[in-house]
Amino acid sequence: MYKIIGADGRQYGPITAEQVRRWLAENRVNANTLAQPEGATDWKPLGALPEFAADLKAPPLVPPPCGANPRAANKVPAGVLGILLGSLGVHKFILGYTGAGLIMLLSTVLTCGVLGVINHVIGLIEGIIYLTKTDDEFVRIYVEGRREWF
Repeated sequence: MYKIIGADGRQYGPITAEQVRRWLAENRVNANTLAQPEGATDWKPLGALPEFAADLKAPPLVPPPCGANPRAANKVPAGVLGILLGSLGVHKFILGYTGAGLIMLLSTVLTCGVLGVINHVIGLIEGIIYLTKTDDEFVRIYVEGRREWF
């Protein structure tokens, strides 16, 4: 037998374990609902009581949007910044290519922008390439394959 504290703050019971299971199935109680087994003095969440572990359902996993790959989260920022700030190599830093980013940044800064024109063209091309790849291609080539240039 169990006592339950409902969502309204009221105490219910004593009720049987079978009634608790029915309420779990009906979503009237959940793993966080406080319960007190018969003979106990303290209140515990139902999720802490081993006799109800099999009855507690894990929340359903929400699948990512169709076609979305969570590992491609940096694709759009890297692509846009490659187009806009390609001469500074910001898109390389976003993808974790610190060495390539430093090469682009320092070559632009140390030549007072002379090589910045070339770096900007490289960034423009790379940004367009990033944005035209599917998420899976982007992950395969630039996340897993670690391709730093083009």
